[in-house]
Amino acid sequence: MNQILIVSDNPSVKQTLQTVLQFLGETFTELTYTALADHMRSASESFTVLIDLDTSFSVSDLIKQHPHTPFIGIGARAGESPSTKNLVSQLSLPITYPFLTQALYRAQEYLKRHPSNVKTVQSKTRLFRSLVGKSEQIQSVRRLVEQVAPTDANVLVLGESGTGKEVIARNIHFLSARKDNEFIPINCGAIPGELLESELFGHEKGAFTGAVGSRKGRFELAEGGTIFLDEIGDMPLQMQVKLLRVLQERTFERVGGTKPIACNVRVVAATHRDLEKMIEQDKFREDLYYRLNVFPIESPALRDRKEDIPLLLQELVTRIQDENEAYVRFTEQAIHSLMEHPWAGNVRELSNLVERLTILYPHQLIDVHELPQKYQHGDAERYEPDYPEEVLERQAFNELFAAAAEDEEPVYDNALPQAGDTSLPDEGVNLKEYLSELEINLVLQALEQSDWVVARAADKLGMRRTTLVEKMRKYSIQREEVR
Repeated sequence: MNQILIVSDNPSVKQTLQTVLQFLGETFTELTYTALADHMRSASESFTVLIDLDTSFSVSDLIKQHPHTPFIGIGARAGESPSTKNLVSQLSLPITYPFLTQALYRAQEYLKRHPSNVKTVQSKTRLFRSLVGKSEQIQSVRRLVEQVAPTDANVLVLGESGTGKEVIARNIHFLSARKDNEFIPINCGAIPGELLESELFGHEKGAFTGAVGSRKGRFELAEGGTIFLDEIGDMPLQMQVKLLRVLQERTFERVGGTKPIACNVRVVAATHRDLEKMIEQDKFREDLYYRLNVFPIESPALRDRKEDIPLLLQELVTRIQDENEAYVRFTEQAIHSLMEHPWAGNVRELSNLVERLTILYPHQLIDVHELPQKYQHGDAERYEPDYPEEVLERQAFNELFAAAAEDEEPVYDNALPQAGDTSLPDEGVNLKEYLSELEINLVLQALEQSDWVVARAADKLGMRRTTLVEKMRKYSIQREEVR
């Protein structure tokens, strides 16, 4: 886990950083400038350092001494800002939540994509079970739920798939006097018409082939509680007649039975279909519609309440974290991008996305470019960490020596040019000079083979164009020198 270190002699700066980090739920440690180096040498964890640049201490030298560590600078006097690649961001005072999360995201990327770093991920899923939001639409739903829950009125929940119609039904049940009894959901569109009657009302032994014993239906199981009839618009017409009788008389009979069974069940139905249009097409009974539509509640689409997305994200992340301790957080840019998405799948689609991101990026900050492509809106520029030369060189040498220690020969598409005899002379060799000569030799060959097109030569050497330009400047390599 990444540790956050606060380095400052200014009580006001420290207090501000403490407040924002505590709000983010981050753990942190306070250190002095002189104690920072000793602390980092003695610890095995990775760090992000929030360092106050307004000090007489030599901050630039301190940052350069730790090229593997990302630093976030706080404030600076004119002309005294360090210019090192591992200073990933610089914030001016006062510190605000959006800018700090964006800076922490850069530090996270610096550590995560470091040449020597490897990450593993694991997570589980979690269902979404509450009404969250501050939009007028969702506040209206909550008011309606609170008003109808204490009554026994039938409720019809309307809305697109994935908007949380079952969540509304469960809230109605849990806020009612029936909350200590069962809440029984059934999807009317998922059960074949010939079996739906038995599922709803049960059957007696021998009522049909395979009925080897009597069985209670969903209405009996929900006695004293609430039955939720999801996708009521998919119920066959013959079953609509029988359901209407139950709603009118509050009694039913099992399939194959003759004894009426009293029914004390509250009915909450839901559908994504236009029932009034279905009535015009003779696909839904008008009398049943008015029996169910005593108290209609419209479940709003997510695209119509985009201002609720930040709160929904927080709720989803919290629930996933409570179950398996994995979590993600979102930068301001990522949240704005998600608020631009049309959300055809509504809250269910958002819930699935958060679960997916938790699997891919546990314990990390999510920026726009971590989102799947279709959720990326706007023109946010991707942050590409740029590492000091000594970090890249050391990592390359570590990999080279590790391969040699395991007797593994690197495999190349073409034979690597040799810099003379590789056997060690009796009098020894200056390794640094030898490697420099080898590097110059390879850079020159790559440039000559690429007709001095730097971008092509960089590809041959497996490095960035900017890195090759820096090496050419370092060794004073110019085209005129090889003519």
